[in-house]
Amino acid sequence: MNKARTILKYFASVEQSEGVGAKVRRSIGTLKLRHFTPFLMLDHFSVAPPAGFPDHPHHGQETITYILGGMVAHEDFTGSQGVLKEGDLQFMTAGKGIVHSEIPVKLDSNEPAVGLQLWVDLPEKLKNCEPRYRDLRKDETPIAKPHEGLEVRVISGESYGVNSLSELAYTPVSFYHFIASKADVSFKQAFPGDFNVFLYVLKGAVTINGQQFPQHSSVFFKNNGEHVEGVSSSDNAEFVIIGGQILDQPVVQHGPFVETSRDRMLEVFDNYQSGTNGFEKAHGWSSSIANGIAEHQLDAFQGSSKA
Repeated sequence: MNKARTILKYFASVEQSEGVGAKVRRSIGTLKLRHFTPFLMLDHFSVAPPAGFPDHPHHGQETITYILGGMVAHEDFTGSQGVLKEGDLQFMTAGKGIVHSEIPVKLDSNEPAVGLQLWVDLPEKLKNCEPRYRDLRKDETPIAKPHEGLEVRVISGESYGVNSLSELAYTPVSFYHFIASKADVSFKQAFPGDFNVFLYVLKGAVTINGQQFPQHSSVFFKNNGEHVEGVSSSDNAEFVIIGGQILDQPVVQHGPFVETSRDRMLEVFDNYQSGTNGFEKAHGWSSSIANGIAEHQLDAFQGSSKA
């Protein structure tokens, strides 16, 4: 029997300060829900220059950044750099260590950078893998149109018979952006039994199990069914449904460093402070965009990319 998952927990994310002058709405990674394996954090950000996320380290995790409006420039100590535009995604694996900068581009229109950033835990055996980036452009994500009023951007996984281009994260993650043009449009998305699944409302509202969830709601599902389902309850409703493979391991987190034990975390601190075991390039490096970048500077910035 194909059974729908029921709701475990739900709440609305509240705006808070993060980075340098940035404002985010955080759901996973708060006192309401510290972790939801393999997910460590979910931020819905709206950041306008000069605010941003200048040079900072990561270890033992992956980040998935989805740009919904504006542009974000990124650069790291390996020499990789680039610009994410509306509809683009970046999958970043920190592995044993990386230091990078994420800065909204100062656009001529003064439009802020808006998007989602999701932090995903890495399996213990991959905590010390080499760092890597994979950018996914808007035109590389196929769209399913299962019935009138519904579109699904298939970022990672399969929805209504449409498959994404490739798996982009070490920890298996399925990621779908649902867009319903009117109210009372039904939706349904299957997930493997060993995945945890949640839904986040970007715009409008959705109804699940007879309960309505407005904009900025996060809905977390029990692992007790084969799919999640519901209906849009407003015109122009947009939401993401994201699932990830459950990791049976402890989570020891200190900011952007994630490990499985206190002893391993202390080793990471030592590596970062001494510039060893993945952080050799950290000392003395600073990004060229830490103090901001304007739209007219993008051609020169991208032209110097080593990625």
